[in-house]
Amino acid sequence: MRKKIRAFILIESVILSLLLILIFIPESFQDMEAQEVKGENSELRDTLRLRDTLLETQEVERESSGLIDTLRFKDTLSVPMVKDTLKTERKVTNLSFGVGEKLDFKVRWGPIKAGNATMEITEIIEFQGKKCFRVVSTAGSSKFFSAFFKVRDRVESFIDKEGLYSLHFEKHIREGKFKADKFVDFDQQNHLAIAGNDTIPVPPFVQDVLSALYYVRTQQLEVGKSLFVDNHTDKKNYPLEVKVLKKERVEVDAGTFDCLVVQPILQAAGVFEQKGTLTVWLTDDQKKMPVQMKSKVAIGSITTELKDYRLGRIGE
Repeated sequence: MRKKIRAFILIESVILSLLLILIFIPESFQDMEAQEVKGENSELRDTLRLRDTLLETQEVERESSGLIDTLRFKDTLSVPMVKDTLKTERKVTNLSFGVGEKLDFKVRWGPIKAGNATMEITEIIEFQGKKCFRVVSTAGSSKFFSAFFKVRDRVESFIDKEGLYSLHFEKHIREGKFKADKFVDFDQQNHLAIAGNDTIPVPPFVQDVLSALYYVRTQQLEVGKSLFVDNHTDKKNYPLEVKVLKKERVEVDAGTFDCLVVQPILQAAGVFEQKGTLTVWLTDDQKKMPVQMKSKVAIGSITTELKDYRLGRIGE
């Protein structure tokens, strides 16, 4: 009986990691969900305060290396400073992806096939009076794992075409007997996230867990440096730091690629949390296409590899 229980827990850990890897978020994210920060305004202040501390540290490092002076750095930050909370519009140059892009992944737990995942930009739609990329991601367990714990998850994000920030996010979870459907709209003009009857203050240009990946793909990434992105999910605000670790060539079913190896790290308000690790290989070119992702689980690790892809119509 104990062996059956242990086997089920292991299988569940593997399957749940499919979606975590798919949406570019470390395992520690689910642990953070249980943390309670008293007061929505207090949560937002703590989040912004942590982000400012991280940005100040990055600014000092850049000044000491003589890369750019302080004034220029503040003008080119990847996330806004606290004083910019009234900022509501921006335009981000996108030479990385477009409508029609589809990425197909296979997911392995060690040598065992655990499932498949996809990420696709299906169309451009109009939402809140703005043109948006509609991004759809799915994760499903293999036939073998489905016999124990069937997964058919679907995540969608509406990403503003010009500013590359989230306007709408939804996830449809079908995992074993568990079913859940969650929706959130982002009022970027007033810096609010609206989920059902709840309204939560958010930083300017906040991202959901899926739009964050697409925004990161458009940014300049340099080895040894970090990119900071404000993230909101499940009624919580989390600063996301993307560390650029090194360059590496990898071979997957879709081909051989020169890549940048990055590690996304979520930070809770005022407290550094990292109980699991996620490493992502992005192509070292303008597209910054994810070709491999690895995440540790209770036993072993999950590897997601690009098996096929279709490029989108960039600039359309």
